[in-house]
Order: sequence, then structure tokens, then C-alpha cells
Amino acid sequence: MHKFHGSLVALITPFKNGKLDEQALERLVEWHIENGTDCLVPAGTTGECPTLTSEEHSKVIEIVASAAKKRIPVMAGAGSNNPMEAIHYSQEAQKAGADGLLHVAGYYNRPNQEGLYQHFKLVHDETNLPIFVYNIPGRAVVNILPETLAKIATLPRIAGVKDATGDLARPWLERALIKREDFTWLSGEDATQVSYNVAGGVGCISVTANVAPHLVHQVQELTAQNKWVEARELQDKLMKLHGLMFREPSPAGAKYAVSLLGLCSDEVRLPIMPLSDETKSAIKSAMQELQLI
Repeated sequence: MHKFHGSLVALITPFKNGKLDEQALERLVEWHIENGTDCLVPAGTTGECPTLTSEEHSKVIEIVASAAKKRIPVMAGAGSNNPMEAIHYSQEAQKAGADGLLHVAGYYNRPNQEGLYQHFKLVHDETNLPIFVYNIPGRAVVNILPETLAKIATLPRIAGVKDATGDLARPWLERALIKREDFTWLSGEDATQVSYNVAGGVGCISVTANVAPHLVHQVQELTAQNKWVEARELQDKLMKLHGLMFREPSPAGAKYAVSLLGLCSDEVRLPIMPLSDETKSAIKSAMQELQLI
């Protein structure tokens, strides 16, 4: 069994009056563990890492790792287009007790494929935790090609990939090039989670898991048991909610949904805006259909 598998929540960062809501964050960790989440992924995009201060970034990971108490693993968001900053966040995450790291690279500076490899190699060589490569061309602009990922995967502590390319041929192509049995493929998109696992994935770093952790965990359990029809049927029920999480810029949708559960406020930081009333109504309705509220 891969250490990082199943339902990995791309954890929101709760705020209260503009500041980190530490009590709500601790509450979220407990709630996720109680509801079957397999891994916590704090300080990523869904955690609004672009608008966290450096101190807040480290504090979020420290709180999550401390609250988790090694009951489930913590994969800390530590990526940056600046490799020196990525190394700093990685070292802080290790000190805080994280079990692994999630690294995105390339946005804004737009390196070529060799530049991407050298970025990951430098971060790998200067840190000690397992690293997941986050491939998300829609946000990072650059696309880590299968051949480049295979080269990166020759580094011993590159543990796997979070694939948000939306290209379901990608894991097939990558598995033909990467022969390591310990390499882990994770979907980075809720809508592709079942299809991605057919192609060799073992989990999803999920936004919807912020709202419906038990159901996303159940989808992943069904795929692990090769119960593909049942997994597909449950995924069918979740598709509306998956889409609503991104009807307006994320994580406003997830935060509003979690606020309906009474776990934290729906406060987001600029330039993300609060949801429109129309989207709020649609999310509430979808949650009621799933008997989440």
C-alpha cells in the first residue's frame, strides 16, 4: 500500500477577521480524521498559499501536523517558482512534522523542461522528505512532460505526481517510462478520480473532500477494491458538487460549503471574492441532495 493514497484533502485555510483561525483549523483536522480522510494536504492552492505570509504558511503546516499526531500523513504544500523559497518551505515543513511535500514549479518564470528538472533536483538535494511533483499547466503555464517526469523520478525521494493536467492518457504514458513500483500516481482533479485510478492512480488530492470527506473516501475505497461500477455510481452523484467547487474561483466554493457545516467561516482573501448568491444556493442544494446538511 502506498503511504499517500485514497482521499487526500486539499485542505482549506480558515480565516477569521483577516487572520488565521487556528482553532477552526484544528477542528477541521479532527473532523477529517473522523470522516475517513486518508491524508491532509495543507498550504496548497486550495489553502490559499499565494496569499499566506511566510509565517502563516509555516504555522498552518505546524498546526495540521501537530493536530494530526501521525494518525494520518500530512503532505505539506511547499512549492514555489523560486527554488530557494521552495527549499525554505520544505525545511520548515519537515521541522513542523510533515510526512511529505507537494511541489509546483514554473509559474511566471516559464522554464523549459530541463529547467523544471533542475528545479526539482535542487529542491530534492537540499531537503529530506518525499516530494510529490504537482503538474498543473492551467495554473503553472508550463507542462511537465512524461519524459521529464520520468527523469525527475530517477531522484530517489521523488515519491509521485499530483496530476491536474486533465489528460487521462498521461498516467498510461508515464507508467510506461517510470518502472518504480513505489512511484505514486494521484489525480489532482475530483472529476477524473475514478478514471485516473483505472489508469494506475491510487488516490485523489481532492477539493470536494473538504465538504464530503466520507463520500470521497468511499469512492477511493471502491476503486481500491476494484468495484468500478459502484465507484462510478457514487462518482455520478458527486459530479454536480465537484463542478460547483469551481463555478467561481476556488476556494470560495469549498469555504462556503464548509461554513454550512459549521466548521469555519467562508472568509477568503483577495483577489478571491466571496461567492454570488446564485452559486451559494446551488451549493446548498447539492449538499442537501447528498444529505450533507
